[in-house]
Amino acid sequence: MMQRGEVVVIQFPFASGTVTKCRPALVIQTDINNRKLNNTIVAAISSNIRLAKTEPSQLLVDPGTPEGASSGLAHPSAVKCENLFTVAQSEIHRSIGTLPEILMSRIDECLKAALGLT
Repeated sequence: MMQRGEVVVIQFPFASGTVTKCRPALVIQTDINNRKLNNTIVAAISSNIRLAKTEPSQLLVDPGTPEGASSGLAHPSAVKCENLFTVAQSEIHRSIGTLPEILMSRIDECLKAALGLT
């Protein structure tokens, strides 16, 4: 069972319907729904960090910092909360790490910015 805050590896879906190589994503769905549903909501993670410092819907995760060390990411990466999708839990290949509560609090802020919530 997936838990909120886990960094997982999935086949990344694109709007065109094509699928490319496996990529990391962050589980953002609540643990309650992760237990009772067959799908989970994730946010895309990208090594393209160009906008992560200025875009309020993106969070920079640096595995070289104490906060990012448990992420399992190989390189500094951006969690792109404006790029959310639902994936079948059976399609999640593996978990590579987790984000600590301090970063998940910042993810909540990024989600609010991405979704226009106050």
